[in-house]
Amino acid sequence: MPPRRRPTPQPAHNEAAQLADQLQQAGYTKRDIARIIDRDPSLVSQFYTKNKGAAFVPALREVLTAVQTGGITDLPELTAIAARHTHRRTTASGARARVRGKALLITPTGSGTGRVGAQAIASGSARLRPLIAEAARRGLRLAFTVRLAMTAYLHPSGSRTDSPGIRRDVIQRADHTEERSYGSAQTGGFDAADFARRVNAAGGDVTAAVHQWLVETGRIHPDAHILHLEIRTWRPR
Repeated sequence: MPPRRRPTPQPAHNEAAQLADQLQQAGYTKRDIARIIDRDPSLVSQFYTKNKGAAFVPALREVLTAVQTGGITDLPELTAIAARHTHRRTTASGARARVRGKALLITPTGSGTGRVGAQAIASGSARLRPLIAEAARRGLRLAFTVRLAMTAYLHPSGSRTDSPGIRRDVIQRADHTEERSYGSAQTGGFDAADFARRVNAAGGDVTAAVHQWLVETGRIHPDAHILHLEIRTWRPR
């Protein structure tokens, strides 16, 4: 009988991940931690998956101390504490390093598209917020497509009450989910500025803003979960 292989020990998480774990044990989510250090929630996940976060260790230590010994629980206060201990990287010459960012997918004519799947949706679809903000700045219109479980919708497939004036085939998938579109160039769509205000009111959470609109307008059940989200923009005629 061949000898059994011993399981390879899993490497320990780095210090940023360990501090994030302690903050989560204190009741904060990864999204809360991201807000405290003023970064995208995906970066906090990369503490665990890509060994990132060394630059935020001093800030996270101070925040954890404030929570555990100072009894401070308010997110704005913790954010202010973190800001005092968070510093941008510098180049060899001592200048502040440039931060890489994703280009906004909006053309000079106002046409733009952004899509997110389940993982990004769970963290608030943060990558769509700049697209919506830029569309609002330019005075554009927008529309969106969502995918949910078929049972999550209140109106039957193709109902004009649900999405009036849009002639399209409802996309039904084998996993019992369904895609539906809201707004179009033909119907005028939605004011991007108004939608940006909704996103800001939801603390920057695009998923929550879309979900709230769908619930408020009587289109989905309150406990429904968005599985896919697409935002489209254009310049009004």
